[in-house]
Amino acid sequence: MTKSNILPDIFFRKFNQRKNEKKLEINTEYMINEEKYVTIGGIDQWITIRGEDRRNPVLLLIHGGPASTYTIFSSLIRPWERHFTIVQWDQRGAGKTFKRNGKEGCGKITLNQLAEDGIELSSLICEELKKDKIILVGSSVGSLIATLMIKKRPNLFYAYVGTDQNCYDYENIAYQLAIDALSDTGNTSGLKKFKELGPDQTKWTQKDYDKRNQILVKSIKNVPNMIMDLILPSMLSSPQHNMNDLFDIFKGMKFSGEQLFNELMNFNYGRLGTVFSIPFFIFQGDNDIITPTKNAERFLQEIEAPLKEFIYINNAGHLACFARPEQFLNELINRVKPLAM
Repeated sequence: MTKSNILPDIFFRKFNQRKNEKKLEINTEYMINEEKYVTIGGIDQWITIRGEDRRNPVLLLIHGGPASTYTIFSSLIRPWERHFTIVQWDQRGAGKTFKRNGKEGCGKITLNQLAEDGIELSSLICEELKKDKIILVGSSVGSLIATLMIKKRPNLFYAYVGTDQNCYDYENIAYQLAIDALSDTGNTSGLKKFKELGPDQTKWTQKDYDKRNQILVKSIKNVPNMIMDLILPSMLSSPQHNMNDLFDIFKGMKFSGEQLFNELMNFNYGRLGTVFSIPFFIFQGDNDIITPTKNAERFLQEIEAPLKEFIYINNAGHLACFARPEQFLNELINRVKPLAM
């Protein structure tokens, strides 16, 4: 299932970009298609707003990473735009926002700062698109940012949908899943490295963390690989990104990763709390070993909310909404959209 060679994607880059450019065209009476910088948190930040009918509910997607901008995936979620107005945002330190502001302009990055930026953006979206509230989807590290957002300003949101949900690693489940995956794939050197690192991430250096991710991604099987099947092909085929834009994405990821590393490794999940005043959903890949499905299940069990549901995205690991965008969309339409009508 996992690609072993990215060279065809490089060779056919221009062809795939043209194909996706055609796919991304919108020609409807009530369409909206905007790409622009807006002032958020005192700096210019890049957003895209796309949809076939501006009367549809608005969905704001908070990307993970840190600084892994999801605008590269726009063609994968093009069908979503028939049912929602999709807002994407290159966060402070990410993608085209990093390109515009650089390290000094982006300043110090914390999860709280990103959450405050996200709240300001949400208010701006409501004002510009004349909406009372929006739907918030947070992915991976973005699920932490989004959860902080709904905790601080629940009145802005109809519902929260977490995917690739970050949460406390109950009973070292993430560590044990990694050990099992490495054993299953016969990666003896990776297994040795993991055992040397141990389960306590507060003791890891950033070099340890980066090495851990490289090893773990290679052990993913039976589901689309987040790097080889999703991120790299989408980067190379995005008509919205030239090569300089792609380099800026990597620069932003390095910068933001350094800024947020200590906070993420020592994150106090008590900050998120367990009581929420809006509907709370988790749509999780059924075989996610990066942000383990079992941890996300247990996290939702502890949540108190007016409505809560856990949905498995079938045959998916990390980045489930891009691995299986059709099922993800169906769940959004059937479970979440009615709350915003």
